[in-house]
Amino acid sequence: MPQRTRSLKGQLLLDGGGLGGSYFHQSVVLVCEHNAEGAFGVVLNRPTESRMESIIQQDLPTRLAGELVYGGGPVAPQSLCYLFAQLGPERTGVLENLSLGHDMEELVELSRGWPEEHPLRVFQGYAGWAPGQLDDELKRDAWITHPATPDLIFSATPDQLWRQILRLRPEWRYRLLAECPEDISRN
Repeated sequence: MPQRTRSLKGQLLLDGGGLGGSYFHQSVVLVCEHNAEGAFGVVLNRPTESRMESIIQQDLPTRLAGELVYGGGPVAPQSLCYLFAQLGPERTGVLENLSLGHDMEELVELSRGWPEEHPLRVFQGYAGWAPGQLDDELKRDAWITHPATPDLIFSATPDQLWRQILRLRPEWRYRLLAECPEDISRN
């Protein structure tokens, strides 16, 4: 049985520069679960042009109706999930006080009294890996790992997130990768 790396739950995966042409080109993925059965996460930097009111055909609270939907990944693109900062006593989810939900009725209830300052992000689809697949991709340096924080998840500008995190890295090669043009032939 192959040795599995440690769980990456709560970590960010960044395209290591070799995923050009794929769905994950310059993506940042929050790993929501990683265990012997595989891994799944959501892509944080792929906002769509859709708002919740155009996807859910019911009367939604104002806060939820205007919420921008992100492309969470290529798996099950019609499914919805959401990240939310939990209120009240500290709880463990994806990160401390950050949970992932799938129940739309729960989301509607949460959003009814949800203060604007408490982060919420909704995703269509997700990123998924079969058992051992993510570990193999990490061995091939397809991904760069970085600790997730609520600021990176909710406050960063999505189209700059990949470059922003690479610039935070102490290794010069990642900072260099952040500055490369998207089409290397134009360099």
